[in-house]
Amino acid sequence: MKRHTRSTPLRLAATGLLITALLLVLPGCGKRVISTSPDQRPRPSAPAPGQAGPVPKGTFKPYSISGIQYYPLSSADGYVQTGLASWYGDDFHGKKTANGEIYDMHAMTCAHKVLPMNTYVRITNRDNGKAATLRVNDRGPFVGSRIVDLSYAGAKALGVVGPGTAPVRLEAVGVAGSQTTSVARAVADADYYVQVGAFTQQENAQRLLATLKQAGYDGSRMNRVLISGQAYWRVQAGVFHGVDRANTVHAGLRQKYPSCFLIAD
Repeated sequence: MKRHTRSTPLRLAATGLLITALLLVLPGCGKRVISTSPDQRPRPSAPAPGQAGPVPKGTFKPYSISGIQYYPLSSADGYVQTGLASWYGDDFHGKKTANGEIYDMHAMTCAHKVLPMNTYVRITNRDNGKAATLRVNDRGPFVGSRIVDLSYAGAKALGVVGPGTAPVRLEAVGVAGSQTTSVARAVADADYYVQVGAFTQQENAQRLLATLKQAGYDGSRMNRVLISGQAYWRVQAGVFHGVDRANTVHAGLRQKYPSCFLIAD
């Protein structure tokens, strides 16, 4: 799967010529701090593909791309963002990411401009309601207003592979190796539904809703949405309090509804 031209995350392992060019072009840049290549940072051996490694030295230093200065955050606690997501695949598979790991397109990771490395983010596709948790291990994307670049695995889980981009909601839920944040606790205690079907005919949706309620899912519901001018009736089993309970029910429903997925209320 080749990388979409509309997705351009930063490869901090780029050649020294790029860093030199930035230093020459930007006025007064001799006094500005620009993040260095992972190869220029002291670090232990790279972890295996997809595994979280130590946060590289200098991770929180400002860096500049195309004349724009970015300031990585020292904490992701409470961070929420909405915007456009894109994805990248085999053109970067096996290459170094911004935190020194080896990029694995089949791992659940993503690139973000300022979130701390190894932050776990809950990303929800606002078009289809699909959600997944990914770990930040790279910088980018630097195209337009896009806020996150998904790995191929993340894009597949969220239904973004086909369209290439999608509007999403991003919420920080924790950091690898750290204690659970307040946001993570809120996610753990939220109410969830399992979407089991979407129909263009309301009668079909009503029949499935009745089936779910007869099966004991009394909180099940049906929602009408418009997508590209077409009306759909979404049928969601519920309601389930807490992510652990929701995951258990989701696993059970997948045996009968293989395409079902979990959504937060």
